[in-house]
Amino acid sequence: MKFEGSISAVVTGGASGLGAATAKALSEKGVRVALFDLNKEAGEAHAKAIGGQFHSVDVSDPKSVAEGLSIARASHGQERILVNCAGIAPAAKTISRGAPHDPTVFSQTVNVNLVGSFNAATQSAAGMATLEPLTSNERGVIINTASVAAFDGQIGQIAYAASKGGIVGMTLPMARDLSASGIRVMGIAPGIFKTPMVAGLPTEIQDALGAQVPFPSRLGEPNEFAALVIHICENSMLNGEVIRLDGAIRMPPK
Repeated sequence: MKFEGSISAVVTGGASGLGAATAKALSEKGVRVALFDLNKEAGEAHAKAIGGQFHSVDVSDPKSVAEGLSIARASHGQERILVNCAGIAPAAKTISRGAPHDPTVFSQTVNVNLVGSFNAATQSAAGMATLEPLTSNERGVIINTASVAAFDGQIGQIAYAASKGGIVGMTLPMARDLSASGIRVMGIAPGIFKTPMVAGLPTEIQDALGAQVPFPSRLGEPNEFAALVIHICENSMLNGEVIRLDGAIRMPPK
């Protein structure tokens, strides 16, 4: 997909971290960007900074997603790019102090991370399918955010790893489903990145986390994630695959 003409994008979780960096990178390519997030203050500030729009959307609620897409499309037109970055990462073991994992926490994690990505992707794809194809014969691209936890889930990550594993499993069949419509589907599985949660940790802990990465031995920068998003958009041969973006790390049990 070439960034030419009037291209629109929706980025979920766009108020901070990987989503914010992605929204900024797309905006710098001339794309009209709508940010979906529940953090209204941060979302509005970032949207203003990059010349985009912010809409308060709960991705786990299909009605909220539909309303957000409707408002975004009224201003920007039908999006050709969707990047799902919205997610949560609670920590809990299968059994802790003799008690089973809270099923509400597990369900919420799956609903936000996996079902939320599904909600946004399916609704966005339905809109993309109505568009005329670009010169590359594609109508759009959907990029979902998985995690290395999908493959190397650590102790206490049962809910998070399950939700991200679902995104990995959904990538190929969704790409196959949408191939007839000229819509590509990709996933990115980032390793340890300097997201707000990690950036808020003491420096020595950040350094210790970065030292676990074989090369480069540091935390990933959100703009490196965003750079891969841009490349996926531009490289039409990338489809149906999940790319690990992790500096070759393989996470230990804990």
